[in-house]
Amino acid sequence: MNARSSGHAGKRVLMTVDAVGGVWRYALDLAAGLRPWGFETIFACFGPPPTSTQANEASLIGKLNVVDAPLDWMVDTNMALKGIAPAIGDLAVSEEVDLLHLNLPSQAAALDIDLPVLITAHSCVCTWFQAVRGHQEPDAWAWQRDLNGRGFKRARAVVMPSQSHATLSTGVYGAIDNLYVVHNATRMPASSPPKENFVFAAGRWWDDGKNGKTLDKAAAHVDWPVVMAGANLGPNGQYLALENARYRGALSHARTMDLMSKAAIVVSPSLYEPFGLVALEAARCGSALVLSDIPTYRELWDGAAIFVDPRESEGFAAAITLLAEDSDLRKALGRQAQLWSQKFTVEAQAEAISDLYVRLLSATDALVTVR
Repeated sequence: MNARSSGHAGKRVLMTVDAVGGVWRYALDLAAGLRPWGFETIFACFGPPPTSTQANEASLIGKLNVVDAPLDWMVDTNMALKGIAPAIGDLAVSEEVDLLHLNLPSQAAALDIDLPVLITAHSCVCTWFQAVRGHQEPDAWAWQRDLNGRGFKRARAVVMPSQSHATLSTGVYGAIDNLYVVHNATRMPASSPPKENFVFAAGRWWDDGKNGKTLDKAAAHVDWPVVMAGANLGPNGQYLALENARYRGALSHARTMDLMSKAAIVVSPSLYEPFGLVALEAARCGSALVLSDIPTYRELWDGAAIFVDPRESEGFAAAITLLAEDSDLRKALGRQAQLWSQKFTVEAQAEAISDLYVRLLSATDALVTVR
């Protein structure tokens, strides 16, 4: 069942978003993909405000509301989040929406509004600690576990971007009802531009989960330039000095994609990736992939990449050197990655999400009829 065939075309969705990381790209691409299914998206941006470029991009897809309230991982106590539920509720009423799509589980914890709620759990502090540090979050962050757990219980559907992240999340939070896996996607078209002899990597390098320090160390032991793009100074003062790579700083998405498309090799050394959009975007460009050997990347790219123990800089250096010296292997891996990438389309993602929207709206309609 979908919106076109169920009478749910023309429904309005309030979707929360942030301008800091991959959620922005996810939300805008998904909202654009949902248009043909009859869903209009209203954005509610929390955390640091979007740039003018981001705001203009969003306005081409749906109305953008910038909310003066933080993201859960940027504050030290749940008291700093007390204004989020009322802000979402007020927007839902003023924008006359039919459904809420929240991109942080904690945003649903205190909601008091009679609308269906779908959560996409992209990442969280608690699963981050388990994957990156190998243990439960410190006591000072225990309130995050409580808020997210309550958010999962409040939702009528919970979406995870990979089975690996779903498994990690249920290991941390216990059983999650109405859990679905819908892979992330990219609107970036497949292309095969001429490649140049350099290595590219993009990420929020101030985040230990992106493991930039290991790649920077490997860069000292390879002949090809290793170009790293993305912020190395975090919103709470986190900082990673990059000493061996050619650091380009935080770039626009367009400039990042331009560099990535030219790179013969793209590396993602992450310790924690619920999905890993960089790998998908690089695959769409036909670049050879060197990925950290973590469950998510094995699930999505096994057979189309070289995998390396994420804790070993020597392994990244060896994999990069192997591909730099073997052009046939490099090109074959690039072609295989591009072939793999065809599974992760915005159209497939939008169809799966629209089907979930219809289920939630149909259940709400049935409940109203019974009442």
